[in-house]
Amino acid sequence: MATQFSRIITLLRKERGVTQKQAAEELGVSQALLSHYEKGIRECGLEFVVRVANYYDVSCDYLLGRSADRSGLTLNVDDIPAPDATANKDGHFRGSVLPTLNRKLVSNSLNILYDKLSANPDRALVSEMSAFLMLAVYRMFRLLYSSAPKNAVSMFSVPGSLWNGYACGAMDKAAANVNAILKGDDIGLGTPMKDTSAFAMTTENLSKDYPLYATSLLNLIKTSEERIGGA
Repeated sequence: MATQFSRIITLLRKERGVTQKQAAEELGVSQALLSHYEKGIRECGLEFVVRVANYYDVSCDYLLGRSADRSGLTLNVDDIPAPDATANKDGHFRGSVLPTLNRKLVSNSLNILYDKLSANPDRALVSEMSAFLMLAVYRMFRLLYSSAPKNAVSMFSVPGSLWNGYACGAMDKAAANVNAILKGDDIGLGTPMKDTSAFAMTTENLSKDYPLYATSLLNLIKTSEERIGGA
């Protein structure tokens, strides 16, 4: 929890664009103490957590990493909007809670991803990012399909002994191409990108610009990083 708090208060300060010295003054602590909090060297008391929550206008649950939403919203499957393109006619998904929840998280996050791409519609960037995502869906679908022995293997042209390794390699290549494009490297996929300012984001702006979908994206990030185990 302390690690999450340190990361989040640093993120919030940088998103607001204030120096550590300024934030420390306005929070009523020394810069050295705030630096220790941001680095996770020392743990603060509850009173300081509340003070920080008021200063950045977020919830204590968000500061402590208990909620991915700045307001501290607890994720409820019924509160997450269903994208029209993937919902049934009544606006709801079929199935039990867990598949429905995860499907909404992924679908709503993709809405934000592609809307951001539309702000700078570089053809190569859209193509390579879409290739990565399509390959991910292909891999999961083929794993499900292949698990039933009676399903005809002739549905696919890539042999069973090769497809997963080849798909992983193709995904890595697409991801590398996306990284190179965003860095402005000339890799022979059109004109190198020189300006990525259209992709500037903060958690606050994401919540304001995408009030229906930001909670899904932020929870997807939180869930993914818990699985990665990087923190």
